[in-house]
Amino acid sequence: MATLHAITQHTSSLNFLSLIFKILNSGLVHFTQLAMVVLIGLFTTSSSMLGAVIGLYAPLSKRVLACILAFAAGSLISALAIDLAFKGAMDLNHHGYKPLAAWEFISGGFAIGAIVYFITSLYLERKGAAIKRPMRFKEYALARKYEQSKELVGLLSQCDLLRHLPAEAVEHILPKVQTRKLHPNEVLFHAGDPSNALFIIAHGWVEVVADTTDNIEDEVPIAKLGPGSVFGEMGLISGGSRTATIHTAEGADLLEIGLEDFNAMIAADPQMADAVQRLSHERAIINLSAGGANPSTWAKLAMHNLEHISHGEKNKMLAEAGHGAGMAIVLGNILDTIPGCLVIGASFKGFANLSLTLMLGMFLGGIPEAAVSAAMLTKAGFKPKKIFALWSTVLIAGMVAAAVGKQFIGTESMVAVFFEAVAGGAVLALVSHAMIPEAIHEGGSLVVLPTVAGFLFSLFLAMSSTFA
Repeated sequence: MATLHAITQHTSSLNFLSLIFKILNSGLVHFTQLAMVVLIGLFTTSSSMLGAVIGLYAPLSKRVLACILAFAAGSLISALAIDLAFKGAMDLNHHGYKPLAAWEFISGGFAIGAIVYFITSLYLERKGAAIKRPMRFKEYALARKYEQSKELVGLLSQCDLLRHLPAEAVEHILPKVQTRKLHPNEVLFHAGDPSNALFIIAHGWVEVVADTTDNIEDEVPIAKLGPGSVFGEMGLISGGSRTATIHTAEGADLLEIGLEDFNAMIAADPQMADAVQRLSHERAIINLSAGGANPSTWAKLAMHNLEHISHGEKNKMLAEAGHGAGMAIVLGNILDTIPGCLVIGASFKGFANLSLTLMLGMFLGGIPEAAVSAAMLTKAGFKPKKIFALWSTVLIAGMVAAAVGKQFIGTESMVAVFFEAVAGGAVLALVSHAMIPEAIHEGGSLVVLPTVAGFLFSLFLAMSSTFA
Protein backbone atom coordinates (compact mmCIF):
# COMPACT_ATOMS: atom_id res chain seq x y z
CA MET A 1 0.00 0.00 0.00
CA ALA A 2 2.81 2.36 0.86
CA THR A 3 4.42 1.72 -2.52
CA LEU A 4 1.16 2.33 -4.34
CA HIS A 5 0.65 5.55 -2.40
CA ALA A 6 4.15 6.70 -3.28
CA ILE A 7 3.59 5.92 -6.95
CA THR A 8 0.31 7.86 -6.86
CA GLN A 9 2.02 10.83 -5.24
CA HIS A 10 4.84 10.70 -7.78
CA THR A 11 2.31 10.55 -10.65
CA SER A 12 0.37 13.48 -9.20
CA SER A 13 3.59 15.47 -8.91
CA LEU A 14 4.44 14.71 -12.52
CA ASN A 15 0.95 15.75 -13.63
CA PHE A 16 1.23 18.97 -11.66
CA LEU A 17 4.66 19.72 -13.09
CA SER A 18 3.37 18.89 -16.56
CA LEU A 19 0.48 21.29 -16.06
CA ILE A 20 2.83 24.00 -14.85
CA PHE A 21 5.07 23.37 -17.86
CA LYS A 22 2.12 23.59 -20.25
CA ILE A 23 0.97 26.84 -18.67
CA LEU A 24 4.47 28.30 -18.83
CA ASN A 25 4.92 27.08 -22.38
CA SER A 26 1.54 28.48 -23.38
CA GLY A 27 2.41 31.78 -21.73
CA LEU A 28 5.78 31.84 -23.46
CA VAL A 29 4.17 31.13 -26.83
CA HIS A 30 1.58 33.85 -26.23
CA PHE A 31 4.27 36.32 -25.12
CA THR A 32 6.36 35.44 -28.15
CA GLN A 33 3.43 36.00 -30.49
CA LEU A 34 2.60 39.27 -28.73
CA ALA A 35 6.19 40.43 -29.15
CA MET A 36 6.11 39.41 -32.82
CA VAL A 37 2.90 41.30 -33.49
CA VAL A 38 4.32 44.41 -31.79
CA LEU A 39 7.34 44.24 -34.13
CA ILE A 40 5.00 43.76 -37.10
CA GLY A 41 3.08 46.88 -36.04
CA LEU A 42 6.38 48.76 -35.77
CA PHE A 43 7.51 47.61 -39.21
CA THR A 44 4.16 48.44 -40.83
CA THR A 45 4.16 52.00 -39.53
CA SER A 46 7.91 52.64 -39.88
CA SER A 47 7.28 53.91 -43.41
CA SER A 48 5.91 57.13 -41.90
CA MET A 49 9.38 58.07 -40.68
CA LEU A 50 10.82 57.22 -44.09
CA GLY A 51 8.17 59.41 -45.70
CA ALA A 52 8.96 62.29 -43.32
CA VAL A 53 12.66 62.05 -44.28
CA ILE A 54 11.71 62.14 -47.98
CA GLY A 55 9.41 65.10 -47.48
CA LEU A 56 12.03 67.10 -45.57
CA TYR A 57 15.30 66.21 -47.25
CA ALA A 58 14.73 64.30 -50.50
CA PRO A 59 11.44 65.46 -52.02
CA LEU A 60 10.07 63.22 -54.74
CA SER A 61 7.83 64.22 -57.63
CA LYS A 62 4.23 64.80 -56.58
CA ARG A 63 3.09 62.40 -59.27
CA VAL A 64 5.39 59.66 -58.00
CA LEU A 65 4.08 60.09 -54.46
CA ALA A 66 0.50 60.19 -55.77
CA CYS A 67 1.00 56.92 -57.67
CA ILE A 68 2.44 55.23 -54.57
CA LEU A 69 -0.51 56.45 -52.53
CA ALA A 70 -2.96 55.23 -55.19
CA PHE A 71 -1.28 51.81 -55.33
CA ALA A 72 -1.54 51.59 -51.53
CA ALA A 73 -5.23 52.56 -51.66
CA GLY A 74 -5.96 49.84 -54.21
CA SER A 75 -4.07 47.31 -52.09
CA LEU A 76 -6.04 48.24 -48.98
CA ILE A 77 -9.36 47.96 -50.80
CA SER A 78 -8.41 44.46 -51.93
CA ALA A 79 -7.26 43.47 -48.43
CA LEU A 80 -10.42 44.80 -46.80
CA ALA A 81 -12.68 43.03 -49.30
CA ILE A 82 -10.92 39.64 -49.33
CA ASP A 83 -8.80 39.24 -46.19
CA LEU A 84 -11.27 40.89 -43.87
CA ALA A 85 -14.86 41.20 -45.08
CA PHE A 86 -15.11 37.94 -47.03
CA LYS A 87 -13.08 35.97 -44.48
CA GLY A 88 -15.28 37.33 -41.68
CA ALA A 89 -18.41 36.36 -43.58
CA MET A 90 -17.05 32.83 -44.05
CA ASP A 91 -16.32 32.55 -40.33
CA LEU A 92 -19.88 33.61 -39.57
CA ASN A 93 -21.17 31.06 -42.07
CA HIS A 94 -19.28 28.36 -40.17
CA HIS A 95 -21.14 29.53 -37.05
CA GLY A 96 -24.45 28.92 -38.82
CA TYR A 97 -25.14 32.37 -40.26
CA LYS A 98 -27.00 32.53 -43.56
CA PRO A 99 -25.39 34.66 -46.32
CA LEU A 100 -27.74 37.62 -45.79
CA ALA A 101 -27.31 37.55 -42.01
CA ALA A 102 -23.52 37.34 -42.38
CA TRP A 103 -23.57 40.26 -44.82
CA GLU A 104 -25.69 42.37 -42.44
CA PHE A 105 -23.34 41.55 -39.56
CA ILE A 106 -20.20 42.50 -41.47
CA SER A 107 -21.85 45.54 -43.09
CA GLY A 108 -23.01 46.84 -39.71
CA GLY A 109 -19.47 46.67 -38.37
CA PHE A 110 -18.03 48.41 -41.43
CA ALA A 111 -20.70 51.12 -41.27
CA ILE A 112 -20.05 51.85 -37.59
CA GLY A 113 -16.30 52.02 -38.14
CA ALA A 114 -16.67 54.33 -41.14
CA ILE A 115 -19.06 56.69 -39.33
CA VAL A 116 -16.88 56.90 -36.20
CA TYR A 117 -13.76 57.54 -38.29
CA PHE A 118 -15.45 60.15 -40.48
CA ILE A 119 -16.95 62.16 -37.61
CA THR A 120 -13.74 62.04 -35.56
CA SER A 121 -11.62 62.95 -38.58
CA LEU A 122 -13.75 66.00 -39.42
CA TYR A 123 -13.56 67.18 -35.81
CA LEU A 124 -9.76 66.87 -35.70
CA GLU A 125 -9.40 68.58 -39.09
CA ARG A 126 -11.35 71.57 -37.79
CA LYS A 127 -8.91 71.68 -34.87
CA GLY A 128 -5.94 71.90 -37.23
CA ALA A 129 -5.16 68.34 -38.32
CA ALA A 130 -6.20 69.26 -41.88
CA ILE A 131 -2.80 70.83 -42.50
CA LYS A 132 -1.34 67.33 -42.89
CA ARG A 133 -2.94 66.84 -46.29
CA PRO A 134 -3.13 69.39 -49.14
CA MET A 135 -6.61 68.39 -50.35
CA ARG A 136 -8.11 68.29 -46.88
CA PHE A 137 -6.44 71.61 -46.08
CA LYS A 138 -7.89 73.19 -49.22
CA GLU A 139 -11.40 72.19 -48.12
CA TYR A 140 -10.65 73.42 -44.61
CA ALA A 141 -9.34 76.75 -45.93
CA LEU A 142 -12.34 77.27 -48.21
CA ALA A 143 -14.72 76.55 -45.33
CA ARG A 144 -12.83 78.99 -43.10
CA LYS A 145 -12.84 81.64 -45.83
CA TYR A 146 -16.56 81.13 -46.37
CA GLU A 147 -17.36 81.52 -42.68
CA GLN A 148 -15.09 84.53 -42.25
CA SER A 149 -16.53 86.23 -45.33
CA LYS A 150 -20.21 85.52 -44.77
CA GLU A 151 -20.98 88.50 -42.53
CA LEU A 152 -18.64 90.78 -44.47
CA VAL A 153 -20.29 90.00 -47.81
CA GLY A 154 -23.71 90.58 -46.28
CA LEU A 155 -22.62 94.05 -45.17
CA LEU A 156 -20.99 94.86 -48.52
CA SER A 157 -24.26 93.97 -50.23
CA GLN A 158 -25.87 96.98 -48.51
CA CYS A 159 -23.68 99.36 -50.53
CA ASP A 160 -25.41 100.28 -53.82
CA LEU A 161 -22.10 101.03 -55.50
CA LEU A 162 -20.45 97.69 -54.62
CA ARG A 163 -23.64 95.73 -55.22
CA HIS A 164 -23.71 97.07 -58.76
CA LEU A 165 -20.59 95.02 -59.47
CA PRO A 166 -20.90 91.40 -60.62
CA ALA A 167 -21.09 89.08 -57.62
CA GLU A 168 -17.90 87.30 -58.74
CA ALA A 169 -15.97 90.56 -58.22
CA VAL A 170 -16.37 90.28 -54.45
CA GLU A 171 -13.23 88.16 -54.23
CA HIS A 172 -11.18 91.16 -55.34
CA ILE A 173 -12.97 93.53 -52.96
CA LEU A 174 -12.59 91.57 -49.73
CA PRO A 175 -8.80 92.03 -49.35
CA LYS A 176 -9.28 95.81 -49.60
CA VAL A 177 -11.76 95.97 -46.72
CA GLN A 178 -10.27 97.11 -43.40
CA THR A 179 -11.89 97.12 -39.97
CA ARG A 180 -12.09 100.19 -37.74
CA LYS A 181 -13.41 100.52 -34.22
CA LEU A 182 -15.03 103.71 -32.93
CA HIS A 183 -15.12 104.25 -29.18
CA PRO A 184 -18.07 105.93 -27.41
CA ASN A 185 -18.29 109.68 -28.09
CA GLU A 186 -15.64 109.48 -30.84
CA VAL A 187 -15.83 111.55 -34.02
CA LEU A 188 -14.98 109.68 -37.22
CA PHE A 189 -14.65 112.82 -39.34
CA HIS A 190 -15.87 116.42 -39.41
CA ALA A 191 -17.69 118.34 -42.10
CA GLY A 192 -15.08 119.85 -44.40
CA ASP A 193 -12.55 117.04 -43.92
CA PRO A 194 -11.20 115.43 -47.09
CA SER A 195 -13.12 112.40 -48.36
CA ASN A 196 -10.64 109.54 -48.03
CA ALA A 197 -12.77 106.44 -47.48
CA LEU A 198 -16.23 104.92 -47.61
CA PHE A 199 -17.62 103.13 -44.55
CA ILE A 200 -20.10 100.36 -43.79
CA ILE A 201 -21.40 99.90 -40.25
CA ALA A 202 -20.84 96.33 -39.03
CA HIS A 203 -22.06 96.79 -35.45
CA GLY A 204 -23.33 99.73 -33.43
CA TRP A 205 -24.76 103.12 -34.43
CA VAL A 206 -23.41 106.46 -35.66
CA GLU A 207 -25.04 109.89 -35.84
CA VAL A 208 -24.87 112.35 -38.74
CA VAL A 209 -24.68 115.95 -37.46
CA ALA A 210 -24.21 119.32 -39.17
CA ASP A 211 -21.28 120.24 -36.86
CA THR A 212 -22.19 123.93 -36.59
CA THR A 213 -21.40 124.32 -32.88
CA ASP A 214 -18.34 123.78 -30.72
CA ASN A 215 -20.03 120.93 -28.83
CA ILE A 216 -21.12 118.11 -31.14
CA GLU A 217 -23.06 116.37 -28.39
CA ASP A 218 -25.45 119.34 -28.29
CA GLU A 219 -26.21 118.99 -32.01
CA VAL A 220 -29.49 117.47 -33.12
CA PRO A 221 -28.64 114.48 -35.35
CA ILE A 222 -29.64 114.77 -38.99
CA ALA A 223 -29.81 110.98 -39.16
CA LYS A 224 -28.87 107.91 -37.17
CA LEU A 225 -27.28 105.02 -39.06
CA GLY A 226 -27.15 101.40 -37.89
CA PRO A 227 -25.67 98.03 -38.96
CA GLY A 228 -25.48 97.66 -42.74
CA SER A 229 -25.66 101.40 -43.44
CA VAL A 230 -23.15 102.83 -45.93
CA PHE A 231 -21.81 106.36 -45.93
CA GLY A 232 -18.96 108.34 -47.43
CA GLU A 233 -19.03 106.88 -50.94
CA MET A 234 -20.38 110.05 -52.58
CA GLY A 235 -17.40 112.04 -51.27
CA LEU A 236 -15.07 109.58 -53.00
CA ILE A 237 -17.03 109.82 -56.24
CA SER A 238 -17.27 113.60 -56.30
CA GLY A 239 -13.80 114.21 -54.92
CA GLY A 240 -15.19 116.87 -52.59
CA SER A 241 -14.91 117.27 -48.85
CA ARG A 242 -17.19 115.78 -46.19
CA THR A 243 -20.56 117.49 -46.02
CA ALA A 244 -21.43 116.40 -42.47
CA THR A 245 -19.86 115.09 -39.29
CA ILE A 246 -20.06 111.46 -38.19
CA HIS A 247 -20.11 110.86 -34.46
CA THR A 248 -20.98 107.88 -32.26
CA ALA A 249 -22.37 108.04 -28.75
CA GLU A 250 -22.25 104.28 -28.04
CA GLY A 251 -19.32 103.07 -30.12
CA ALA A 252 -19.36 101.21 -33.45
CA ASP A 253 -17.42 98.73 -35.58
CA LEU A 254 -16.91 99.86 -39.18
CA LEU A 255 -15.68 98.40 -42.44
CA GLU A 256 -13.52 100.80 -44.42
CA ILE A 257 -12.39 100.98 -48.04
CA GLY A 258 -9.76 103.67 -48.46
CA LEU A 259 -9.48 106.18 -51.31
CA GLU A 260 -6.40 104.51 -52.86
CA ASP A 261 -8.05 101.07 -52.87
CA PHE A 262 -11.25 102.60 -54.19
CA ASN A 263 -9.40 104.28 -57.07
CA ALA A 264 -7.47 101.06 -57.75
CA MET A 265 -10.75 99.15 -58.04
CA ILE A 266 -12.11 101.72 -60.46
CA ALA A 267 -8.92 101.59 -62.56
CA ALA A 268 -8.97 97.79 -62.68
CA ASP A 269 -12.69 97.34 -63.28
CA PRO A 270 -14.44 99.13 -66.17
CA GLN A 271 -17.85 98.13 -64.82
CA MET A 272 -17.16 99.84 -61.52
CA ALA A 273 -15.82 102.92 -63.31
CA ASP A 274 -19.04 103.06 -65.29
CA ALA A 275 -21.05 102.68 -62.11
CA VAL A 276 -19.15 105.57 -60.53
CA GLN A 277 -19.89 107.83 -63.50
CA ARG A 278 -23.59 107.11 -63.29
CA LEU A 279 -23.62 107.51 -59.53
CA SER A 280 -22.18 111.00 -59.88
CA HIS A 281 -25.60 112.13 -61.05
CA GLU A 282 -28.45 112.15 -58.58
CA ARG A 283 -30.89 110.58 -61.02
CA ALA A 284 -28.51 107.70 -61.69
CA ILE A 285 -28.21 107.12 -57.95
CA ILE A 286 -31.98 106.85 -57.62
CA ASN A 287 -32.23 104.48 -60.58
CA LEU A 288 -29.44 102.32 -59.27
CA SER A 289 -30.96 102.08 -55.81
CA ALA A 290 -34.33 101.14 -57.24
CA GLY A 291 -33.22 98.85 -60.00
CA GLY A 292 -29.99 97.36 -58.68
CA ALA A 293 -29.58 93.82 -57.53
CA ASN A 294 -31.42 92.73 -54.42
CA PRO A 295 -28.92 92.78 -51.49
CA SER A 296 -29.68 89.23 -50.30
CA THR A 297 -29.51 87.85 -53.85
CA TRP A 298 -26.22 89.62 -54.54
CA ALA A 299 -24.74 88.38 -51.26
CA LYS A 300 -25.80 84.80 -52.01
CA LEU A 301 -24.22 84.90 -55.47
CA ALA A 302 -21.09 86.51 -54.07
CA MET A 303 -20.64 83.74 -51.49
CA HIS A 304 -20.86 81.14 -54.23
CA ASN A 305 -17.94 82.80 -55.98
CA LEU A 306 -15.54 82.55 -53.03
CA GLU A 307 -14.04 79.37 -54.44
CA HIS A 308 -10.39 80.33 -54.71
CA ILE A 309 -7.63 80.53 -52.12
CA SER A 310 -4.78 82.88 -52.97
CA HIS A 311 -1.19 82.00 -52.11
CA GLY A 312 -1.17 84.66 -49.40
CA GLU A 313 -4.45 83.44 -47.90
CA LYS A 314 -3.19 79.86 -47.95
CA ASN A 315 0.03 80.72 -46.11
CA LYS A 316 -1.85 82.82 -43.57
CA MET A 317 -4.35 80.05 -42.84
CA LEU A 318 -1.55 77.47 -42.67
CA ALA A 319 0.16 79.53 -39.99
CA GLU A 320 -3.10 80.09 -38.11
CA ALA A 321 -4.13 76.43 -38.32
CA GLY A 322 -0.66 75.22 -37.38
CA HIS A 323 -0.58 77.31 -34.20
CA GLY A 324 -1.54 74.95 -31.38
CA ALA A 325 -2.53 72.14 -33.77
CA GLY A 326 0.09 69.67 -32.53
CA MET A 327 -2.32 67.60 -30.45
CA ALA A 328 -4.91 67.47 -33.24
CA ILE A 329 -2.23 66.23 -35.64
CA VAL A 330 -1.09 63.57 -33.15
CA LEU A 331 -4.65 62.36 -32.64
CA GLY A 332 -5.20 62.42 -36.41
CA ASN A 333 -2.12 60.26 -36.94
CA ILE A 334 -3.31 57.83 -34.29
CA LEU A 335 -6.80 57.73 -35.80
CA ASP A 336 -5.34 56.80 -39.20
CA THR A 337 -3.05 54.14 -37.71
CA ILE A 338 -5.04 52.25 -35.09
CA PRO A 339 -7.75 50.55 -37.23
CA GLY A 340 -5.35 48.86 -39.66
CA CYS A 341 -2.93 47.73 -36.93
CA LEU A 342 -5.84 46.41 -34.85
CA VAL A 343 -6.82 44.17 -37.77
CA ILE A 344 -3.22 43.04 -38.31
CA GLY A 345 -2.87 42.14 -34.63
CA ALA A 346 -6.26 40.46 -34.40
CA SER A 347 -5.69 38.26 -37.45
CA PHE A 348 -2.15 37.23 -36.50
CA LYS A 349 -1.84 33.53 -35.62
CA GLY A 350 1.57 33.08 -37.17
CA PHE A 351 3.60 34.20 -40.15
CA ALA A 352 1.75 31.72 -42.35
CA ASN A 353 -1.53 33.65 -42.12
CA LEU A 354 -0.07 37.14 -41.89
CA SER A 355 -2.16 39.73 -43.75
CA LEU A 356 0.52 40.76 -46.22
CA THR A 357 -1.90 42.76 -48.38
CA LEU A 358 -3.05 44.91 -45.46
CA MET A 359 0.53 45.40 -44.29
CA LEU A 360 1.60 46.30 -47.82
CA GLY A 361 -1.16 48.87 -48.22
CA MET A 362 -0.45 50.52 -44.86
CA PHE A 363 3.33 50.50 -45.34
CA LEU A 364 3.23 52.00 -48.83
CA GLY A 365 0.48 54.47 -47.92
CA GLY A 366 2.55 55.81 -45.04
CA ILE A 367 5.39 56.96 -47.30
CA PRO A 368 3.63 59.56 -49.49
CA GLU A 369 1.28 60.64 -46.71
CA ALA A 370 4.18 61.42 -44.35
CA ALA A 371 6.22 63.02 -47.17
CA VAL A 372 3.45 65.39 -48.23
CA SER A 373 2.52 66.06 -44.61
CA ALA A 374 6.13 66.98 -43.74
CA ALA A 375 6.16 69.53 -46.55
CA MET A 376 2.82 71.01 -45.43
CA LEU A 377 3.88 71.16 -41.78
CA THR A 378 7.11 72.91 -42.78
CA LYS A 379 5.07 75.62 -44.54
CA ALA A 380 2.95 75.91 -41.41
CA GLY A 381 6.06 76.75 -39.38
CA PHE A 382 6.89 73.36 -37.84
CA LYS A 383 10.58 72.51 -37.33
CA PRO A 384 11.96 69.11 -38.51
CA LYS A 385 12.44 67.92 -34.92
CA LYS A 386 8.79 68.54 -34.11
CA ILE A 387 7.63 66.93 -37.37
CA PHE A 388 9.55 63.74 -36.55
CA ALA A 389 8.11 63.83 -33.02
CA LEU A 390 4.58 64.09 -34.42
CA TRP A 391 5.09 61.18 -36.82
CA SER A 392 6.76 59.06 -34.14
CA THR A 393 3.34 58.80 -32.54
CA VAL A 394 2.36 56.64 -35.51
CA LEU A 395 5.01 54.06 -34.52
CA ILE A 396 3.80 53.96 -30.93
CA ALA A 397 0.16 53.80 -31.97
CA GLY A 398 0.92 51.02 -34.45
CA MET A 399 2.69 48.84 -31.88
CA VAL A 400 0.06 49.38 -29.18
CA ALA A 401 -2.86 48.80 -31.59
CA ALA A 402 -1.32 45.58 -32.94
CA ALA A 403 -0.80 44.29 -29.39
CA VAL A 404 -4.34 45.23 -28.35
CA GLY A 405 -5.75 43.55 -31.46
CA LYS A 406 -3.85 40.35 -30.67
CA GLN A 407 -4.67 40.38 -26.97
CA PHE A 408 -8.34 41.33 -26.99
CA ILE A 409 -9.73 40.76 -30.48
CA GLY A 410 -7.67 37.87 -31.83
CA THR A 411 -10.14 35.06 -31.15
CA GLU A 412 -12.52 33.03 -33.24
CA SER A 413 -15.63 34.51 -31.62
CA MET A 414 -18.30 36.53 -33.39
CA VAL A 415 -17.39 39.52 -31.21
CA ALA A 416 -13.90 39.44 -32.70
CA VAL A 417 -15.32 39.28 -36.23
CA PHE A 418 -17.52 42.28 -35.50
CA PHE A 419 -14.70 44.42 -34.11
CA GLU A 420 -12.48 43.50 -37.03
CA ALA A 421 -15.28 44.70 -39.32
CA VAL A 422 -15.51 47.97 -37.35
CA ALA A 423 -11.78 48.50 -37.77
CA GLY A 424 -12.06 47.60 -41.45
CA GLY A 425 -14.79 50.20 -41.95
CA ALA A 426 -12.52 52.84 -40.43
CA VAL A 427 -9.69 51.87 -42.80
CA LEU A 428 -12.04 51.98 -45.79
CA ALA A 429 -13.21 55.44 -44.69
CA LEU A 430 -9.56 56.52 -44.52
CA VAL A 431 -9.00 55.29 -48.09
CA SER A 432 -12.01 57.14 -49.50
CA HIS A 433 -11.74 60.24 -47.29
CA ALA A 434 -8.04 60.95 -47.62
CA MET A 435 -5.92 58.57 -49.66
CA ILE A 436 -7.73 58.53 -53.01
CA PRO A 437 -8.69 62.27 -52.97
CA GLU A 438 -5.10 63.21 -52.11
CA ALA A 439 -3.74 60.94 -54.85
CA ILE A 440 -6.04 62.49 -57.45
CA HIS A 441 -5.25 66.01 -56.21
CA GLU A 442 -1.51 65.48 -56.59
CA GLY A 443 -1.39 63.09 -59.55
CA GLY A 444 -4.54 63.72 -61.58
CA SER A 445 -6.34 61.01 -63.54
CA LEU A 446 -3.09 59.07 -63.92
CA VAL A 447 -3.61 57.56 -60.45
CA VAL A 448 -6.44 55.36 -61.77
CA LEU A 449 -3.88 52.90 -63.15
CA PRO A 450 -1.77 52.39 -60.00
CA THR A 451 -4.97 52.08 -57.94
CA VAL A 452 -6.10 49.16 -60.09
CA ALA A 453 -2.56 47.76 -60.08
CA GLY A 454 -2.50 47.82 -56.28
CA PHE A 455 -5.83 46.04 -56.13
CA LEU A 456 -4.73 43.33 -58.59
CA PHE A 457 -1.38 42.79 -56.91
CA SER A 458 -3.03 42.33 -53.51
CA LEU A 459 -5.59 40.02 -55.10
CA PHE A 460 -2.71 37.91 -56.45
CA LEU A 461 -1.14 37.69 -52.99
CA ALA A 462 -4.46 36.70 -51.42
CA MET A 463 -5.12 34.02 -54.05
CA SER A 464 -1.58 32.67 -53.78
CA SER A 465 -1.90 32.16 -50.03
CA THR A 466 -5.40 30.68 -50.31
CA PHE A 467 -4.77 28.29 -53.19
CA ALA A 468 -1.34 27.16 -52.05
